[in-house]
This record gives sequence, C-alpha cells and structure tokens, in this order.
Amino acid sequence: MNPLDGLQEGIAELLEELGSLKLSGPDSFFISQYTVWMVIAAIVLVIVAFAAKKREALVPKGRFLNGVEYVVQWVRDDICRGVIGKGSEKHLPFLLTVFFFIVINNLLGLVPGAKPGTGTISVTFAVSLIVFIYFNFYGFKHQGIGGYIKNLAPKGIGPLYPLVWCIELISLFLRLITLAVRLFANMYAGHIVMGVFAMLANLFLQAALQGAGFAIALPSIGWELLIIAMYALELLVAVIQAYVFTLLSAVYISLATADSH
Repeated sequence: MNPLDGLQEGIAELLEELGSLKLSGPDSFFISQYTVWMVIAAIVLVIVAFAAKKREALVPKGRFLNGVEYVVQWVRDDICRGVIGKGSEKHLPFLLTVFFFIVINNLLGLVPGAKPGTGTISVTFAVSLIVFIYFNFYGFKHQGIGGYIKNLAPKGIGPLYPLVWCIELISLFLRLITLAVRLFANMYAGHIVMGVFAMLANLFLQAALQGAGFAIALPSIGWELLIIAMYALELLVAVIQAYVFTLLSAVYISLATADSH
C-alpha cells in the first residue's frame, strides 16, 4: 500500500476544511467559522485591555501586566514614535488596537480546529479598509482635502507632475489591497503547510496500521517533527505579521500627516 495514494483526496479535504464553512443562517447571509473566531479574538482583546487597565500601576506587577506593558511600550517607541514622530501619541490607541487584534487572531490560528479572522481575505480586507479610512481622514484633516489630494505628488517635478500624481493615486489605493493580501497570504500559507505535514504523518501512520509494516510509519516521525518546527515558526510569524501590518499602518499615517513636500 502506497501512503501517497490518498494525498490528492487529503489535500482536497484540507482546502475544504480551510474554506469559509457555513455555521448558521440563510445562504444569502450566514455566520461562518471565521466570523465566530474573529468575534472570539475581539472578546479576548477587550478582556486583555480591561484586565490591563484594572491592574494598571506605577510599577507593573505580575507576568501578565508586565507582558502587556512591554508590548505597549514596544509599539509606542518602535512603531508609533519611531515612524510618526511628533504628534504620534494620538495615534497610539489605534495602532495598539490594530496590533493586538491581529496578533490575537494569528495566535488563535495555532489552536487546532480554530479558524481565525486573519485566515480569510474578507477580515484582513476589512481591517485594511479601516486603516485606509483612518490615515486618509487624518491626511484630509492635516492638509485639507484639496491640499492632501494635490500633495500626492511632490512639488518641483515640472511637466511630470500629472503622470506622477496618477501613479501616486493608484499607489494610494494599492495600499489597501497589499495590506490585506500580505497578511492573509502569509497566515493562510502557514495553515496550508502545517495541514499538509499533519496529513502526511497521518497517511503513513494509517498505512502502517493497515498492515504495510512498521517501517513505513517511520516517515511520520519526521513529519511530526516538522509540524513542531512549523508551530515554532508560526508563533514567530504571527507576531511578525502583526508588527509589519502595524508598522505599515504607521508609515501611511506618517505620509498622510506629513507637511507638504
């Protein structure tokens, strides 16, 4: 018996499992697994925020509060102040919310059976749209609608201004797409890889149990070790992707609120 005979069928089942499966409601409007886990992530975010606020002290005590305090300082100093600079404090609550929401969703994705919000393009697009509206709003507020639109292209480029302005306008809207696709693609790819490794380990183990011999189950050990390694890598990726998304959000805020150039 060749364990790889069931590979094609297993991949089809894996892709179906990662799809947005309907839980309840009519076909035109229904609640999916991803929606439920996104709500769970939002609830966890609120609990973390209230718990940290309730235990707030001049000198933080306990691993939980110290951990939250460290992350807040990291986002404040490395992302908010480091990228936006002057006037960055007013954007800190927004950036912290974005970071914690994404990282909680990403970490939930490592729970077997979970379907986190960042595992579907609709949620990552919605978060990207909120960021897009946010930095454009502050761009309009800082420079005025006319000034913001005019300053999409730099001054002093003469007859090239219309062409550069059109390119910058397209680039502005591409930020919305690239933010959403980057986050979704990285998280979805990680889920696919771990799912394939788990499926291969299961196929070789099943072959051994069905009488193909113990030796054929040995590759399962390798696949299991790869799954453990992938879990460790995905923990790192979960934080890095939240960091990159928040960092780019801060960059776009900085560009939108910068003085005319």
